[in-house]
This record gives sequence, structure tokens and C-alpha cells, in this order.
Amino acid sequence: MAETKEKKQLYIDFIRLRWITFLISGLIMVSSIGLMATKGLNFGIDFTGGTLIEIRLEKPTDIATLRQGLGTLNLGAISIQEFGTPEDILIRLPQQPGSEDDQKKAIDSVKEYLGKTFETIDYRRVEYVGPQVGKELKWQGLYAILLAIAAMLAYIAIRFEWKFGLAAIIALVHDAIATLGLFSLTSMEFSLSTVAAVLLISGYSINDTVIVFDRIRENLRKFKKMPLDHVLNNAISQTLSRTIITSFTTLLALLALWMFGGEVIQSFTDALLFGILIGTYSSIFVASPLLYMMGIQRRAETASKYSDTEVVS
Repeated sequence: MAETKEKKQLYIDFIRLRWITFLISGLIMVSSIGLMATKGLNFGIDFTGGTLIEIRLEKPTDIATLRQGLGTLNLGAISIQEFGTPEDILIRLPQQPGSEDDQKKAIDSVKEYLGKTFETIDYRRVEYVGPQVGKELKWQGLYAILLAIAAMLAYIAIRFEWKFGLAAIIALVHDAIATLGLFSLTSMEFSLSTVAAVLLISGYSINDTVIVFDRIRENLRKFKKMPLDHVLNNAISQTLSRTIITSFTTLLALLALWMFGGEVIQSFTDALLFGILIGTYSSIFVASPLLYMMGIQRRAETASKYSDTEVVS
């Protein structure tokens, strides 16, 4: 009876689709790298330096008129946007040439103009990041991502073997580059919160991949005569429901953040939403097919009590 139930389990030939998915992933990688090389990323004040002024007005104002008025101050390309509600305004001033005193003068000029234009202004925050600090944060963010990838590679290689680790890291780099490509394409602001999102995506993607790899290793020991592609397909199929349910419930939580979290965490939630989707895709269509392409050495172990016919191929 138990054997009959196992024969009815889900089986999808994912490995057969590997050339199609590799082509899709290759196009994503080439496009993302090309966008970053030509268009670059829209780095926020965290990385470029500058001043951030968040204000709340008594009533909504016309952004275009405000932008035109602040443009007369000759402070460079000033960015203005609504920040959650029409009454909340976020003003970004570029790094001013000169010393820190020149940055303060620029802030005072903006405050003076706003004071003449609006009767009631609530300054929620004024933040200044120097160019040197921004440069250091940029490198520290890169180091954080590289260190996380290296640590995950070591973990997978120790827990499984080096081929598993290499396949997992290639899939992980695939996810990170695709996410960066999205930010370059859409010109969304890339800030420290986005770096945190990329690290979270890396952790999620690796966790999903480890679940599949764990089942692959178990099935390699269990079904010693089964062809390798059938072993991998069975492992992915057996963990597919878990992967879909986990991704779906995570996306539900992120959608709530996306709708109600406001402008402060907008880039963070955008990165996570895309990252969960691309991470789920890579754990199924990139990591395991790469493992198949590299080949896995089956270890000479004692015969299993399970037969190779228990899973339909």
C-alpha cells in the first residue's frame, strides 16, 4: 500500500529543461551586467554623500513647483518626492563642493526658502553623509556581500562536497546579479537597506537550495542504480510543495510591507519581492541542473534497504 502511494507522487522532469533555463538565466546575467556597466546603479546618499531633508507640510503641495523653486538656489540636481503621504516630502541635496560649512549653508538656504513658501513646516529629519563616509560604506557593503557568499560556499562545501558548494554559489551569484540588474534597469535608489535586502535574498536562496540538496544526497544513498537525472528530478519534485508554500507565504508578508510600509523601506521590499521570486527559480532551475552538469560521484556505501523502484521515474 505504501509502495503504491509512492508511485503516485509528483514527478517533473526539470533536468530536461536545463538548456532552456540556462539560456534564460544567461540572458538575465548578460543583460544585468550590461546595464550595470553602461547605466550603473542609482546610488543613494548613503553611498554618494549629500543631505537628506524630510519635512511634513500642513497640506499637499505641487512637487513640480517646489522643485522649480529650489532649483533657483543653484545647489545642483535636487531630488524631491512624496514620502508616504502627499503631505510628507523628501528632499535630497547633492554633495556640495567645499567644506562641511558649505553643506550647512546649503541646508540653511533650503530651510530659508521653505520658510518663506510654507506657513507650517515640521522637519522630521535632516541627515548629512560626507563623500568619504559614502565611499567607505560602498566598499563595506561590497565586502559584506562577498564575505557572506564566501561563508556560504564554505558551509555548503563542508556539509556536502565542493560540487554542491560551487553549484549553490553560482545560483546565489545569479540571484544577486539579477537583483542588481533590476535596480539598474528601473533606476530605483540603491542604498544600505538594499544591501541588507541582497544579503537576506542570499540567505533565503541558500536555505532553499540546501533543502533540495539534502534530499538529493538522501536519494543518492537510497537509490544507487537510478540514473542521476532521475534522482535530481525526484528530489526537486519531492521538495517542490515545500518550496512553493514557503515562497508564497513569504511573498504575502512582503506584499503587506510593500503596500503599507511606506517610502522608507520601498527599495528594501522591492528587492526582497524580486529576490524571493528569482531565488525560488534558481534553486529549482539553476542549482540542481548545474549539479547534474558537473556530475556527482556516488560514494561506495552499504546497500540500502530501499529498492530503486520505489520512486517512479
